[in-house]
Amino acid sequence: MATATSASLLTIILTVIIPPVGVALHEGITSRFWISLVLTLLFFVPGLIYSLYVVLA
Repeated sequence: MATATSASLLTIILTVIIPPVGVALHEGITSRFWISLVLTLLFFVPGLIYSLYVVLA
């Protein structure tokens, strides 16, 4: 049985591996997803930092 904690953990793991996917799972396809996608495509680390900020905040 999945709990809220395990779902959050899965989202964080996906965010570390593929940042835009984590944001999409957390918020859907919003402007934050597109910002995360662009930052990840340009430079992985800023995209990762921004995505973690969105998911954890």
